[in-house]
Amino acid sequence: MRDFWLACGHALTDRGADGRLLVTDEFLKAYLARPELLPPTEACAAERALHSALLADPRGAISPAAIAALEDADARENWCVMRGFRDLLLAHDTLEAAYLALIRNGAAGTPPLLLGHLVQLILRNALDGCADPFVLRAAELFFRPQRIALLDGALIAADEEAIGESGGEIDVLTEASAPQYWERSDRFDMALDLSVGGRGNAALGTAIAAWLNHLLSLDAAVEPVRELRDARFPWYVGLDADGTRIGDALWRGDPIGEGTRARLAALYRLTLARPPDPVYLILAMTHDRMLRMKPQNLLTGLPPA
Repeated sequence: MRDFWLACGHALTDRGADGRLLVTDEFLKAYLARPELLPPTEACAAERALHSALLADPRGAISPAAIAALEDADARENWCVMRGFRDLLLAHDTLEAAYLALIRNGAAGTPPLLLGHLVQLILRNALDGCADPFVLRAAELFFRPQRIALLDGALIAADEEAIGESGGEIDVLTEASAPQYWERSDRFDMALDLSVGGRGNAALGTAIAAWLNHLLSLDAAVEPVRELRDARFPWYVGLDADGTRIGDALWRGDPIGEGTRARLAALYRLTLARPPDPVYLILAMTHDRMLRMKPQNLLTGLPPA
């Protein structure tokens, strides 16, 4: 089976008997190599000493005094964040358990970069063995902001960062170009057609089902829906802030204008064994055509049963 998302550090983790990811010293050391923590040439002696100590023992204590001794204010802030994040990981048996605890207890203080990295790692594990590049590309929406464009009537999602680096030119994933995904997966430079009835739209539903199965052990069927005009609406989950606002309006029975409908990027019907009523999933773009999916909403927004 071909590998993907090599740069996320999945190979630096171990896998437990339950198939979930275990933190290793090598995995923790990879964070120490990030530019936010790697001491620059002008770093003070205290910063160099702290970094060296953690390289020798990445599970070692990071005392408040050691951080306070750092001369650079940005370095102090970065190390405070690192200490909290690392201690969260070490307080749980697996990365998946750490992520669930983070989401359930509130992730407001966690930088999006670290949160997105955890999501990518967990998805890499959940999708291990997946041979469909469309599903893998769709899963990128969970942790990479997308910019949406209409191209010949198709709804195209392209990685925001990749667009900036390419000057706006980006390839769309097709059946013909799909084999290229494996060698390009860490570049995030292939766009996805999210049009209803297409491979990309269905693939995102498959990725959602894999996410729920891996983290919550839910066997869910996730089917694309064309519209909600005549559908019963017993429960919904907004997959982003705008999707939540649209769901709130539909729940109240408020009329949805064409402008709002035009911002809908994807709709799904999620069916579980319990409750019998379906759950609708709503993904929408912002007014400036940005798509910022919040996969944590899938974990906190489902019916209590």
